[in-house]
Formats: sequence, C-alpha cells, structure tokens
Amino acid sequence: MTSKKKTSSNGSTQGKAVQRSAKAATSGGHKTASSKTKSASKKAASSKASARPKVKSPTSSRGSKVLSVLDRGNVRDPGLSDERLLGLYTAMVRTRVMEERALVLQRQGRIGFYVPCTGQEASHLGTAAALEDSDWVFPAYRQAGIPLLRGVPMEQIVDEWYGNAGDICKGRQMPVHYSFRSAHFVTISSPIGTQLTHAVGAAMAAKYRGEDTVMMTYCGDGGTSESDFHCALNFAGVYDAPCIVVCENNGWAISTPLEFQTASETMAIKADAYGIPGVRVDGNDILAVYQVTKEAVDRARKGKGPTLIETLTYRVGPHSSSDDPTRYRPDAEVSDWKNKDPLERFRKYLRGRRLLTPKLDEELFAAAKEEVNAAVKAAEQKGNPATASLFEDVFRDMTPQLREQRDELLSFGEAKSSHEGYFPL
Repeated sequence: MTSKKKTSSNGSTQGKAVQRSAKAATSGGHKTASSKTKSASKKAASSKASARPKVKSPTSSRGSKVLSVLDRGNVRDPGLSDERLLGLYTAMVRTRVMEERALVLQRQGRIGFYVPCTGQEASHLGTAAALEDSDWVFPAYRQAGIPLLRGVPMEQIVDEWYGNAGDICKGRQMPVHYSFRSAHFVTISSPIGTQLTHAVGAAMAAKYRGEDTVMMTYCGDGGTSESDFHCALNFAGVYDAPCIVVCENNGWAISTPLEFQTASETMAIKADAYGIPGVRVDGNDILAVYQVTKEAVDRARKGKGPTLIETLTYRVGPHSSSDDPTRYRPDAEVSDWKNKDPLERFRKYLRGRRLLTPKLDEELFAAAKEEVNAAVKAAEQKGNPATASLFEDVFRDMTPQLREQRDELLSFGEAKSSHEGYFPL
C-alpha cells in the first residue's frame, strides 16, 4: 500500500517538527556569539542527534474510505485465475451449507452450541486466501470457513461439534472452538481479544528467528474495546511485527451497537494512533477483501510491519445459537444486509465472467450438502472420548499422583450417557 506523509493534529508535518527541534537545539548561547562558535554548536548538536534512535514516520491510513471491487471499483481486481475464483466460491458454498446444517443440529439438541458466520464468509475467506500455507491464523470464533479453505476435512470439523472420540481436542473445548495444528489454525478462545496479543507475540518471534512467516488474527468491532486490542497494535507498531489484524465490523457485539463501542470515525482509522496503516474495505466483496489483504501480507513479508484491516460486513443470523437478535435488531436492517449477501454478489460476478453456470452452482451446493451430511452421520456413530484421555496432555510425563487418580477413576468403568453426572453438550 502506498505510504503518504501525515500531518499532526496541529496541521504541521512531522518533518517540520523535527526541523524546529533541531533548530531549537542548535540556537543556544548568546546572540553575540561568533559564527565559529555557532558552527561548532551546530556540529555538536548534529552529532548528538545522529546518535539518537530515529523516530519512524507514521504510515498513511486509508481507514476512512470504503474500498471495493464489485461495485464502486476503487480497488483493482486482483486478477485471480478462473480456477482460484471458483475455488473461493466453492469454499463460500461449503461454509454456508455447513453453517445451516450446524444450526439445525443445535436446534434438534444433537450438538450443544454453535456460533454462525452466515453473511461474513467473504470477510474471513477473502483475508485468509491471501496467506501462504506456512502462515498462521489466530482466529476469533466467527471464521468457520478458514479450516475448510486450508484443507481440514469436514469430518474433523463436525467431530469437534460433537466432542466425540474423533475430536482432535478430545472433547475438551466448546463446539466451534477449533484447533488444527496441521492447518496452522490456532485454538479459538472464548475470552474476547486474547488472540490478538498472541498473534503479535508469535509474529515478533518469527521476525527474531528470521522466518518468512506472517500471522493473521481476527476480532469483531466489540473486540476493539478490549485492552488486548490496544496492547497488540502498540507492540505490533513499535516492533514492525509481520502481523495482519482484521476487525470484522458487523455493527453489533452481541446486542451492543457499534456507537456504544467507540467515538472514532471508523475502526480502521484507529491504526493512526499506532503508526501503522489502516484500511477499510467492503467486507462482503471477496475480491476487494483479498486485494487489500494481499497488499498488507506482501508488505508484512517484506519487513514493513503490520496492518489493521476493517471489513464492513454483517452477521445475518444470531450472535450464537443462544442469542435472539430480533430483540435488538430492526428487521429492515437485516433485510438491507441480506441484499448485500456476499455469496450472491460473488455468484453474479462469476456468472458475468461465464465461469459459473446454474447447473454447476446446483452441483456445488448438492456436493456440499452430501459432504456435511456424511460427516454428521459418521460423527454420530463415534463414541465419547476415552475416560483415560482426561489425564493425557497434563504433564509431559504423568506424575504418580495423576496416575493414581486415573486408575481409581477407570476402576468405575467408561462413562455412559445414562450415568449420573452426564452432561449432553
């Protein structure tokens, strides 16, 4: 992204401020001092100034302008191949179908909890698509499509919903709190914003090690009110961490509207305070999201530091399966955003390019439904994680006390759903 020189709050540039400081530093002494004395003083001051660490000029922000490809066209089309475009659309379809199935399962009492991302597929898939496979993702909890994009089998994802014997997390996490090391997808954590500082710390470590790795992390608009957000961006800016922070601004933090989160003009403009670029993009335009993210990723990989990206998007469904958004969101607002459905907008683009026919579209949806239904069927045939797994991964080597507790519990036999204390999450 192009860097522009910014002015301070009083209208003067940083360059002028430095000049004034230098002038003040070299103008000491009496007015009657000889020109030689003044010259010597200037040289001494210049020598001292050069020994000080250089102050980095702040990077320009595009944080007040919404960038788009599909509509306004103020960002260039990224020029992805036909195969890549269809691949992104397929990932969006699989994510949408998976989401619909998960909510039905939760309403039927077959899984305990779900956090939907319907309406936000372009935001997280478009950003993640700009990464290399070797880069790491530190998610919030509304980026369900990224594991699919990174090759995680649908069955592994569904196993996590059930917390069954096939679950990589061994049933220890809430549903939708995935962790896939093979896909460089770090464990989702429920506390708001904690992943931001983790990502920046990992980015700093990668930089110190000389690794060609970029970290990407996510939060919602409500996450910007957490101290982790400010801590993360401050460290990222100071140490030029190769990290991309994506704020998915969907206007609501559960039932709290955006205007109660901040008095800032935008979320992206907050980047100015930390001396890093801030970009505001149409989060339902997957091509624009990809393009601005690719610029940010390339910038980070070249050692030029972090970027804050604000994606303007909307969660069409509830905050979670425990939420009733009709109690706080007007129907007209929801209807308006449904007309901006990222899947439908991308579909129109692909049809205009003659890459997607109605028949192919139907086949993609049918294949996605068959895939998730097969994964659900397989998940429901698997039992619970073994009781002994409770004692695994606590220490590298199991202590005598832990072994004694394990053996005592195992003497009662494996847990069954009819046993007292069973909780059907």
